[in-house]
Amino acid sequence: MNIMDFNVKKLAADAGTFLSRAVQFTEEKLGQAEKTELDAHLENLLSKAECTKIWTEKIMKQTEVLLQPNPNARIEEFVYEKLDRKAPSRVNNPELLGQYMIDAGTEFGPGTAYGNALIKCGETQKRIGTADRELIQTSALNFLTPLRNFIEGDYKTIAKERKLLQNKRLDLDAAKTRLKKAKAAEARASSEQELRITQSEFDRQAEITRLLLEGISSTHAHHLRCLNDFVEAQMTYYAQCYQYMLDLQKQLGSFPSNYHCNNNQTSTPAPSASSNVIGSSALTSTSGLVMTSPSNLTDLKECGGSRKARVLYDYDAANSSELSLLADEVITVFSVVGMDSDWLMGERGNQKGRVPITYLELLN
Repeated sequence: MNIMDFNVKKLAADAGTFLSRAVQFTEEKLGQAEKTELDAHLENLLSKAECTKIWTEKIMKQTEVLLQPNPNARIEEFVYEKLDRKAPSRVNNPELLGQYMIDAGTEFGPGTAYGNALIKCGETQKRIGTADRELIQTSALNFLTPLRNFIEGDYKTIAKERKLLQNKRLDLDAAKTRLKKAKAAEARASSEQELRITQSEFDRQAEITRLLLEGISSTHAHHLRCLNDFVEAQMTYYAQCYQYMLDLQKQLGSFPSNYHCNNNQTSTPAPSASSNVIGSSALTSTSGLVMTSPSNLTDLKECGGSRKARVLYDYDAANSSELSLLADEVITVFSVVGMDSDWLMGERGNQKGRVPITYLELLN
């Protein structure tokens, strides 16, 4: 027998098997043939595997949406993944917003309260963007990848073996049908031999499928560990964001309520004679940020002397005419004729420069 004859006979046998299975399947659907039922344990395992597959896909896809809301970016990442290439790094939304704020603050002037606030907000947004990037990378590695491996690996194997089990059952039931229809002794003997073979193949395939399906419990245990990793990554991310925003809120709360506008107009605060603490009267704005108003400095300005003052918050000098400050340090301050009412001259050793009064507390 040459190879061509063998291939022809094999194709004919395969066609006959396919036709037999199709006839058996159709007759079962029409209620004209009996169907071998799987045992209850195997049916439960099959149901559990299918349920696991469906919900794993839903959780995986929605997690991808959560981590990357941009559908075009997700498609691009999917294409690069299929091409086994690394997707190009792109600036995320918090980082982009942060850069816009920093650029705006720089143009408005770091020495103005609004410009300084924009820069600080921008720096915080960029830190959040970095934390967001770390969350995506950690979640993809420790959570999404194991889920995807199950869908594209383990479950595909289960589905393949399940299909083989279905075919073996159809072969078995078709053999049973042929045995029932066999009249002659020779035909019955041949049908009985065929039934024994198909029954053996069905039992063997059922055992293989059962062993694979029992691994679903191990899959659940593995996915539980991955879920814990995902929760931990989210917890770290939200804790970082909370701390960043808490620090930012403290910095913004130290800014004065009246400041140099971009057109160099100055809003003069109403004096308060009830306290010598600069910036001690707290006002709450409608935005929820805590603002401060300067106290009456008439005594210091009139006497022309100097006073000791404690620094309330860190301050970075915007130019060489200003003095950088560190929280809790004590410096000497005095008034200079013609200087803006929101500023004093500060002195620390050999260093001297303008300092904002809302960052200071006068000492007796």
